[in-house]
Amino acid sequence: MLERKYLAEKYAQEIQAILEKYPSDRRQSAVMPLLYLAQRDKMYVSREDILEIGEILGITSTEVASLIGFYTLYYDQPKGVYRIQVCVDLPCALRGAEKFLTELCDRLGIQPGETTPDGLIAIEPVMCLAACDKAPMFQVQSGAGLTYHENQTVENALSLIEQLRRDAAGRRVAGHERGRDANG
Repeated sequence: MLERKYLAEKYAQEIQAILEKYPSDRRQSAVMPLLYLAQRDKMYVSREDILEIGEILGITSTEVASLIGFYTLYYDQPKGVYRIQVCVDLPCALRGAEKFLTELCDRLGIQPGETTPDGLIAIEPVMCLAACDKAPMFQVQSGAGLTYHENQTVENALSLIEQLRRDAAGRRVAGHERGRDANG
């Protein structure tokens, strides 16, 4: 039994709305939307979140964790505010995706699967994002959801990354200003 129920406290209405979409004898079907909800703020699902989701749905933490291990959009470790997933499946590779991934990572000073030193950008190869004819392509996963970026060049991707960094800096400044206003 969990002592503190972070998800239930923070997202009570959203959890209720999710659960209402499923018959009571099929509550476990709500696991994927609850994982997405848990991951939204910090971009990974913590061990406590896994336990709480299992408790909410009446399933084991192992059942919850197995989905995180299976699906490429769920994570159990912190790694970047923005996760850039580059499709390197065969059709995309034939259109230059592997070279794109290597050059992009080289320009950022990281290897595929790593996070930039500022902690903002994680880049990883994935299989099949269903846009084979528009490769090189990638999706950006953030707390705001997913965005697809097709027919990419390294320069276009770097421009997008700079915009993501500006957006993140703007949120930090805005959060700092709100905190200062609230404290006098």
